[in-house]
Amino acid sequence: MKSAVIVFPGSNCDRDMAVALEMVTGRAPDMVWHRETELPQGLDIIAVPGGFSYGDYLRSGAMAAQSPVMRAVVQAAGRGVSVLGVCNGFQVLTEVGLLPGALMRNAGIRFVCRDVALSVANSQSIFTSRYEQDEMLSIPVAHHDGNYFADGATLDRLEGEGRVAFRYAEQVNGSARDIAGILNAEGNVLGMMPHPERMVEAAHGGTDGRRLFEGLVGTVMA
Repeated sequence: MKSAVIVFPGSNCDRDMAVALEMVTGRAPDMVWHRETELPQGLDIIAVPGGFSYGDYLRSGAMAAQSPVMRAVVQAAGRGVSVLGVCNGFQVLTEVGLLPGALMRNAGIRFVCRDVALSVANSQSIFTSRYEQDEMLSIPVAHHDGNYFADGATLDRLEGEGRVAFRYAEQVNGSARDIAGILNAEGNVLGMMPHPERMVEAAHGGTDGRRLFEGLVGTVMA
């Protein structure tokens, strides 16, 4: 099982993601600097971590989306490699077109940093197979621009195709239809604002995030 974590100037959750991946896969991921034009060979999982790439200048994720390595990530996703984007990583994945919609400024114009209640909207994806449908989870968020927006037709399509992976079970940031995480049409790309990598061991206060990584690894290795 081989994984990689993409690192941008301003990433601050890359090490958290690396620890989570190593705990579950038994192997430290490759840390890939954003200026690289190629990814390591034989990757099974690519993680685009949270943080504030380029200081969120211009628009969250917009500058990171232009980094050379993201062209390689898009190509890898097209080949079926599993891609997980968390928080700023979700923003980047929408900016490069791997996921629809956009992440806007939080309702209330406030930074939100706390554990939030989530519900599992789709337990059949490669990322959510270790969860039960409608299961309630507690996962932390830390974002200022996590308000998911898409036009009505896109939202209807996401719901109709089972591509909403997680929903907020409480008011968090004003996201359309309480969407906290979505999948691409092929099901191998997940973007989510909450941080599962921060809930992988009991010392974090819970382990609700660990099963996402365990399910992903188990599916990829099957």
